[in-house]
Amino acid sequence: MITGKQALVKFGDPVKEFNLILWDVPSNLEIGVIPKKIYCNKVMVEPLTKAFTNLIHSGCVSELISWDGCFNIRPKHSADSPSLHSWALAVDLNAGRNRYGMKPTLSPQFVKCFTDAGFDWGGRWSTPDGMHFQISKI
Repeated sequence: MITGKQALVKFGDPVKEFNLILWDVPSNLEIGVIPKKIYCNKVMVEPLTKAFTNLIHSGCVSELISWDGCFNIRPKHSADSPSLHSWALAVDLNAGRNRYGMKPTLSPQFVKCFTDAGFDWGGRWSTPDGMHFQISKI
């Protein structure tokens, strides 16, 4: 699992981030609430493409109720270090049903669509963050 410290070393100060792009999601992946455009770190394009493809092929795309963001410069919950969202290296999904600290509601198959694509899931943490998926390596 990558840390904010590793992201800072690789990408620098998130306020001066130069690795962000507005990704035009391919039309074949624009199913359900999968966004048409995502402001993200360019290293997220390949794993998100795989995760969205996995969601569609598995039928789990119907479980995606809300896209709750990728880029947001802010500290981690209960920590002084920046969240990986500060470098657009994480996404939040179905936030209304998967609040920080609550028992996650995402199905194991849905989670697998992302973990098989190279993401770590916050729902497995000691304090669960079931909405949160972050890239597993940079």
